[in-house]
Amino acid sequence: MSVFDSLFAEAKTARETAYVPYSRFKVGAAILTNNDSVVSGCNVENAAYPEGTCAEAGAIAAMIRAGSSRIKEVVVIADAALCTPCGGCRQKLKEFADNDVKVHVANLEGLRRTFTVGELLPAGFELEEQN
Repeated sequence: MSVFDSLFAEAKTARETAYVPYSRFKVGAAILTNNDSVVSGCNVENAAYPEGTCAEAGAIAAMIRAGSSRIKEVVVIADAALCTPCGGCRQKLKEFADNDVKVHVANLEGLRRTFTVGELLPAGFELEEQN
């Protein structure tokens, strides 16, 4: 099984556990960490809409909790033509991934498109100068 296939399966499983009583739009994300473990997250809505959590943010929180600090590869899945990470999640991914890290965007049937973190956020916020 390829890395993509493993991440796709995990993201798809995570998507099914999403808490989305308002939008009914489920999203799952899976991350391959620098420790070669796979963590995942799902979107969790709240009645105060902006207070919800994206799947990518949930997966990053799980990664940190598991003791990893860097992202090697990502899959985001939703039942949509192309569900790329939102702007906030693009910045979150940038915090923990190099610009060349692959972010695969999938629908329920499979891969739709692959981007790099740098393509998704070419001029993201940086607190300190990067070499």
